[in-house]
Amino acid sequence: MRWYRAGVKDPTIYGLYLWLFTALVFGRVLGQLVVARFAPRWLPPFEQWQSGLLPYPALLAGQALVLTLMVWISIDFSRGAGFWVEPRPRLGLAAIVWSYFYFAAMIARYVIRMTRRPEQRWLGGTIPIIFHSIVAAFQWTFGTYHAPPL
Repeated sequence: MRWYRAGVKDPTIYGLYLWLFTALVFGRVLGQLVVARFAPRWLPPFEQWQSGLLPYPALLAGQALVLTLMVWISIDFSRGAGFWVEPRPRLGLAAIVWSYFYFAAMIARYVIRMTRRPEQRWLGGTIPIIFHSIVAAFQWTFGTYHAPPL
């Protein structure tokens, strides 16, 4: 297998997935920004893009920080070198465990939302849930690179 030779994982293969997840999250942030600014009819209404727990400016700042970190990590993986590619087995295990909890929380969030708002079943208000799940997939991918082989 190309991604795993003689006990060494190829970070550039992981980088492809990390860039995919980063691009998807960027698309969500951009879409939300377009809807907030222009409200085009071809995109879901703004209420579908966020839960409302944070004011939009604070949410946008947080998303920018997360995307900055995702881009930094993805660049290091694409180059096959850098801070985020250096082996860190404990960080890898922590990232994997956290990604499982994070994804499980998104499943619970979906179930709770669909129970409380049956009129929106199956896809109503799921944009944040889907994209948090993508962030969890990013974390899992990052973690599997760093985690020691089982």
